Amino acid sequence: MTASAAPPALRISGVSKQYPGCLANDDVSLDVRQGEILALLGENGAGKSTLVKIVYGLVAPDAGALEIAGAPVSIPSPAAARAAGIGVVFQHFSLFESLTVLENIALGLDTAAERANLRARIAEIGTRYGLAIEPDRVVADLGVGERQRVEIVRVLLQDPRILIFDEPTSVLTPQAIEGLFDTLRQFRSEGRAIVFVNPGDKLDSGSGRLV
Repeated sequence: MTASAAPPALRISGVSKQYPGCLANDDVSLDVRQGEILALLGENGAGKSTLVKIVYGLVAPDAGALEIAGAPVSIPSPAAARAAGIGVVFQHFSLFESLTVLENIALGLDTAAERANLRARIAEIGTRYGLAIEPDRVVADLGVGERQRVEIVRVLLQDPRILIFDEPTSVLTPQAIEGLFDTLRQFRSEGRAIVFVNPGDKLDSGSGRLV
């Protein structure tokens, strides 16, 4: 089976979510393929974050279905999403400021096996993807870009095949954004499927930038 004929890494079909007084998602369908970066664009309030939360098991949809590599899946929790190969880097970081980088990453992993040889694995991922972080630094002392690196490394330690970035550039400097885009292209070259959520309403095809 060729790459184009293979089922998408992630398929969202007919997903809807209604809150009191607000239809957040209305019959949303999309495919994300291996080795693809899909930009999910929309203004604030368009329902992007709700859709991400549905895929990650934080919110239950009222209707619709999800498939991973052609197989229907039920994702009732973030742990189930991670087990299915989905990793999400959220816009708002979930780090404890009084703890070290190493302690924060360990808390975000589900099993003892994932926490084994953690310091060495953090260093290996940092070298491979240009995401170097110091495990013993306290998070309170880190800048915004460094904190995002911690979140990305924590997700990568679980080796997801589907990566979702929820508005990752909103808190970064232009230089940090360039570095993030380089990292995303590396993920794509490895065959990972990437969803890039952005609040903008257009894509500058000339530079590849979301604006």
